[in-house]
Amino acid sequence: MHCTRKVTGDLIWVGADDRRLSCFEGVYGVPDGVSYNSYLLLDEKTVLFDTADKAVGRQFFENVAYALGGRKLDYLLISHMEPDHAATIEDLILRYPEVQILCNAKVKTMLAQYFSQDMSGRVVLVKEGDSFSSGTHELSFIMAPMVHWPEVMMTYDKSAKTLFTADAFGTFGALNGRLFADEADFMGENLNEARRYYTNIVGKYGPQVQAALKKAAALEIELVCPLHGFVWRSGFGSFLEKYQLWSSYAPEEKSVMLAYASVYGHTENAANILAARLVEKGVKVRMYDTSVTPASYIVSDAFRCSHLVFAATTYNNGVFVTMESLLHDIVSHNLQGRKIAIIENGSWAPVSGKLMREMLAPLKNTEFIGENLTLKSALREDQLEQIEALADAIAASM
Repeated sequence: MHCTRKVTGDLIWVGADDRRLSCFEGVYGVPDGVSYNSYLLLDEKTVLFDTADKAVGRQFFENVAYALGGRKLDYLLISHMEPDHAATIEDLILRYPEVQILCNAKVKTMLAQYFSQDMSGRVVLVKEGDSFSSGTHELSFIMAPMVHWPEVMMTYDKSAKTLFTADAFGTFGALNGRLFADEADFMGENLNEARRYYTNIVGKYGPQVQAALKKAAALEIELVCPLHGFVWRSGFGSFLEKYQLWSSYAPEEKSVMLAYASVYGHTENAANILAARLVEKGVKVRMYDTSVTPASYIVSDAFRCSHLVFAATTYNNGVFVTMESLLHDIVSHNLQGRKIAIIENGSWAPVSGKLMREMLAPLKNTEFIGENLTLKSALREDQLEQIEALADAIAASM
């Protein structure tokens, strides 16, 4: 049975929710599921904006058939070839054999890489600034390479003042019957998952996101339609402000993200004492055990906070494995402009602090606060002054 919603009078959401997916891209936990958005324009020519993941294929095809209401599908517009939006393209062509494909040259190349069926004869190539008329709607195309794949393309419907943004402005979480952001308490309930989506999926490509935002700034936009999450018809400015911060690597707030890796609790104890001293000085602290909290949540708050503290034991003459993995993730996502403090532990040869500093040092505009604070097995009573001094230095640097 179909489950669709009207975006406007002639634009229909034909996507689907997936609440059974446990790991998005095999990496990021999605306890609240995810939506795969696809949109059907019912103009003189019918245009389908992207397809959906194979996991929701049955629902997706029922939605498309219902929304078409017996009409043929004239065009499939492909903005992004990642399989969560493109896996059902081949099945779509079998169901609608006359459909033509609007896409750019890089998408055409990827079609041949993903599918054995030759689709080249039905491809209509478009490039930056090209226009396409579906009847009463005039579409133009905006290349957005590396947001977050090289073939990504946004589409602007000049007639309806609608921007189809591919993976930009997406968020984790199923829609649960809600289509528009104003049908939810987005900034209160959904922003954290939007941040986690951006920082982990797109976060590495801040300069490319900034370039795409500059292109979009020249457009008059009333609707924003991403491939994941809510459609925006009002209040988009508040979300856009967050994107400007995230993509420029500017922190959202003056606060400390404190992540620790502790084997028997001694490193954790030092981290707890530091957190307490910071809070007493009026500093907000967001604290994580890297052995318990998945890295995607910690990466998200590393983008959010102005200051980072990493505390880890030495393990196999290196950094404890969960902390090493987290730092690798943070470096891979190109985070920059943060002030960082480091606590190390080691019963006989503490080297984790030196190695953590070496991992983080290449990040642009990184500033370390003081020297590494070194524990030998456990925090000594006479080291409490060092903890207090570190808390003072962090607070003063704010």
